[in-house]
Amino acid sequence: MGDKFLAALALAVLAGFLGILVWNVPRLDLACVVALTLGLAVYDFVRGFRTEGKRQK
Repeated sequence: MGDKFLAALALAVLAGFLGILVWNVPRLDLACVVALTLGLAVYDFVRGFRTEGKRQK
């Protein structure tokens, strides 16, 4: 349970940092890179916890 909380907190902090970056530097190319970065981070977050549940069984 603690692992999920810390991973979600880290993901939220990353999203907050990148959101501030895009807000202060409004460039389309930067926004695309940030969106790709957040997409990969969310994918890794979800995939990591799905495979963790399968390993414990």
